[in-house]
Amino acid sequence: MSNGATTPSQTVGPYLHIGLPWADGPYALAESADGGIWIRGTLYDGAGDPVPDGLIETWQADPDGRFDHPDDPRGARSWPGFRGFGRCETDAAGRFGIRTLKPGPVPGADGALQAPHIDVSVFARGMLHRTVTRIYFPEETRANAADPVLAAVPESLRATLVARAAEDGAGSASEAGDYVFDIRLQGSGETVFFDI
Repeated sequence: MSNGATTPSQTVGPYLHIGLPWADGPYALAESADGGIWIRGTLYDGAGDPVPDGLIETWQADPDGRFDHPDDPRGARSWPGFRGFGRCETDAAGRFGIRTLKPGPVPGADGALQAPHIDVSVFARGMLHRTVTRIYFPEETRANAADPVLAAVPESLRATLVARAAEDGAGSASEAGDYVFDIRLQGSGETVFFDI
């Protein structure tokens, strides 16, 4: 065992664009599969400037609220063309996009249903660790009101966790039902992040 001094922690750096993204990373749902939605947004820093070298990861249930994972107590179940995981680096303007399926409600720890949501990890320069947040859907008013996680967030901050419907499809590859979810790491309108 070494008795030498440890080196200090390193912040997330420019390697994000070197080894972590992959070609179909933004496609939690296969590009050719029907029924997909796009969730697009911009990652902003504390000064309100776009973060051009961030990385967004998403993890979610399928439309039936099931996971294709052995830890799902109901048993893993796959959905054609859907892997439930997406990864997208931000572009020069801080933009990202994930093509996926809208998830269904999932059981929480006490058996109560959680509103449909997508879990999100954010990696960016200057951060020692990822931050974690959720995307909820604006049309799920009743489910959102009953969601135990969302209820734990002060009411004045809950809107930072709810996507908005894209007014114009948010891009040339738009599909009906697209959403916009901007992420603000600090400052005015800071997104709520969870301690996990």
